[in-house]
Amino acid sequence: MTVVAPKLTLERKLLGECDLIISLDEVGRGALAGPVAVGAAVMDAAGARRRVPEGLRDSKLVTEKRRPEVAARAAAWVQASAVGWASAAEVDEVGIMRALGLAASRAVSGVVAQGASLENALVLLDGNHDYLSIVHPGPLRVRPVIKADRDCASVSAASVIAKVARDSLMVELHDGHPAYQWDRNKGYASAEHREAIRASGLSPHHRASWAITDAPTLF
Repeated sequence: MTVVAPKLTLERKLLGECDLIISLDEVGRGALAGPVAVGAAVMDAAGARRRVPEGLRDSKLVTEKRRPEVAARAAAWVQASAVGWASAAEVDEVGIMRALGLAASRAVSGVVAQGASLENALVLLDGNHDYLSIVHPGPLRVRPVIKADRDCASVSAASVIAKVARDSLMVELHDGHPAYQWDRNKGYASAEHREAIRASGLSPHHRASWAITDAPTLF
């Protein structure tokens, strides 16, 4: 199957209506362990005239081996980037959708701290639901777009930046909890991960509110 590279068609159109686009995409929504992460990538009119980096795709379409180099090119290409996080404990406390909103809000705040202005900015959000506005402390112009991570190059950049950051964190967390093999499954529901949960229970990094298993928790 031929994978079509993302383009800047929508971004260029939208930049006729605003000064700045802040593109967002999430990773880790369906994992059993670890945080959810939202990547943010900033695009302005000058940036939208630059060539899309080689190999840039939605993170799900880039091999794990190639993702770090693609993410580095993506971060150098956009005007600013950041990753916002919401912990497994926050997922348990407020639910996955609100946790995504918290992570997205923190990602937006991260690029604002680097100089991005929200005054005439539009947030381009992958998906069909605005989970950001209800959480962010100030008003935002948010446009959800289905398959934006596949079709819009700036959202693909946010996707791969967030994916590499979250995968790296899960590899770090693996060192303290090697039984779950997070260096391989990144917190997702592999057969080995579920078997380790049945054998050892849940770690503090698991989303204990989810119906993962009938094993007892360790905390």
